[in-house]
Amino acid sequence: MSMDLWTEKYRPSTLADIVGQESVIRSLAKFVENRNIPHCLFTGPPGTSKTTAAIAMAKDLFAESFEQNFMELNASDERGIEVVRNQIKHFARTLPAGGAPFKILVLDEADHLTSDAQHALRRTMEANAASCRMVLICNYSSRIIPPIQSRCAIFKFARLSDESVTGRIEYIAKSENVKLVSSGKEAILYLAEGDMRTAINLLQAAAAASRSVTDEVVYAISGQPDPKRVHEMLLVAQSGKCDAALQILRDLIYHQGLSSLDLIRQVHREIMKQDVSEHLRMVFLERTAEAEFRISEGASGEVQLGALLSFVGLQKESE
Repeated sequence: MSMDLWTEKYRPSTLADIVGQESVIRSLAKFVENRNIPHCLFTGPPGTSKTTAAIAMAKDLFAESFEQNFMELNASDERGIEVVRNQIKHFARTLPAGGAPFKILVLDEADHLTSDAQHALRRTMEANAASCRMVLICNYSSRIIPPIQSRCAIFKFARLSDESVTGRIEYIAKSENVKLVSSGKEAILYLAEGDMRTAINLLQAAAAASRSVTDEVVYAISGQPDPKRVHEMLLVAQSGKCDAALQILRDLIYHQGLSSLDLIRQVHREIMKQDVSEHLRMVFLERTAEAEFRISEGASGEVQLGALLSFVGLQKESE
């Protein structure tokens, strides 16, 4: 099975199956019960069930007439004003089928729509509200113009808890006869950071690479640094062993082929967990942010990370 197909295969089909977004789901279920759904704006991090909730809400409302009354578009593919004037306006104007009260149009990644397209969309939403309700989905609500936001009921999706992600990947592993050991599960949770899509794709890729999903396999297929190795690098730097810390850094960059930006972000997470004074943590975080900015602007990752490790060692010595 190709990548991302597990995500589709195990996508919840009803609102009742969605976990981790209880307050949002209760409101959407009430809309379905009353058969009266307003224009909606779903916003939040990726992989937190926004698209799934929109599709499940439409399926619960339309039942057998779902195919005739539902349309999904991805604004990152077609983001200009023409898609609003043609596809969206045509769908919104036609009457619903099968006794449905209205149609539902889901516009995924709506924050990629151009400003002109958004201004055209707001009039379409208003003029065709009787026959079509729209669900706009985005990661950043600030990129949606205020006139559209004022026409929508806004629902904010939070990152999923580790318990919600764990329950799902354990269910999938059991259904697919995948041996998921505890260390592999912890690695998936660490890398996914509340993103269910990432968690499922990591599980699928690791299962394809090895018969047993362990932390070593997960970090190897993810292209992300092993936090144990990064933690070791920071401890060596803090002990004043600059050459040894730089050797670990070069091994991570050149032998394991890790991105400098991924490494600096991993260093940030490890600093947050270190047992150091609040003042020293703030000093480290400030220097880490500066190094991350310089790397993103094109500076050498090895030089910036090496300077950061040297700074960590010097601060620890002078503490």
